[in-house]
Amino acid sequence: MSRFRKNFVIGTLVMLTAVAGAIYGWLWHRPRPNILLVSGNIEAHQSVLSFKTVQSRIVYLPFDEGQWVQAGTPLARVEDHDYRQQVAIDEAALLVQQGQLALAVRNLEAAKRTLASDRADLWQKSIDYQRNEELWEKSVISTQTRDLAETALRQSQAAFLRDEALQSAAEESVRVAQADIKSAQENLKLAKIVLGYTTLYAPFSGVILVRNAELGENMQPGTPVFTLADLDHVWLRAYINETDIGRIRFGQAALITTDSYPGHKYVGRISMISQNAEFTPKSVETHAERVTLVYRIRIDIENQSHELKPGMPADATIELNPPGSHD
Repeated sequence: MSRFRKNFVIGTLVMLTAVAGAIYGWLWHRPRPNILLVSGNIEAHQSVLSFKTVQSRIVYLPFDEGQWVQAGTPLARVEDHDYRQQVAIDEAALLVQQGQLALAVRNLEAAKRTLASDRADLWQKSIDYQRNEELWEKSVISTQTRDLAETALRQSQAAFLRDEALQSAAEESVRVAQADIKSAQENLKLAKIVLGYTTLYAPFSGVILVRNAELGENMQPGTPVFTLADLDHVWLRAYINETDIGRIRFGQAALITTDSYPGHKYVGRISMISQNAEFTPKSVETHAERVTLVYRIRIDIENQSHELKPGMPADATIELNPPGSHD
């Protein structure tokens, strides 16, 4: 075999090997029809925290953006002298009302004893009058004596009715005093609640995304102080093509990866599939050809390590059901 022919054969074999390798690589790396790869950003439950009702100057603000805080941690506090003074005023008012109730109860007890005495006197006057009436009918006593007995009976009846009304008034005074105590107690409870609003606590464990206030700043009710993100509950917002909507289902598993942690896969599940199609958002980048209409999905992700942060780009691999499948 000539040298030229030998080189030609070797060159041909090399070229065929390269072509075969390219074909093999394409077959190995080409997108698999039952695998959907979507991209999006990590999102988390966020809460904007602010002072409720109170208006005062911030005197305690130890945390900054990016710091992790546990649920129940005091995040900020405003000057509370006015609110503590209101609690003291309401406590004193409650003591006054309790004293008024004690006095009303004593007056009621006195009215009850007076009425009991009137009842006994009325019973006695009734007997005396009946006895004198019988004696007068037998002409044993004079008419004047009988009339005096009748007058005493009527006076006793009037005294009984008067003191009965006084007892009713005393009972009403007790009820009013009890209502005043209830009102004073509720006022005190409200004052303590408002005092509690002077300290801002973390409603859940999370990371501070934004700090909107500074130490010494005078805060108005409802003005944002912090934005807190719950890293225990994060999800990936993504979009899928209209042609794939029938091949995914609620609760379907997905594997999430990020460039920040190469090789680390996070387990997720589809928790929401939009019922309505929408135009492809400009910010969405997919690995498939873009189409006019897409459906928004949400994939909840297990994030016990808190590695995934809001705004972090991520990819999700979803194994699609075969076309026409309803599982």
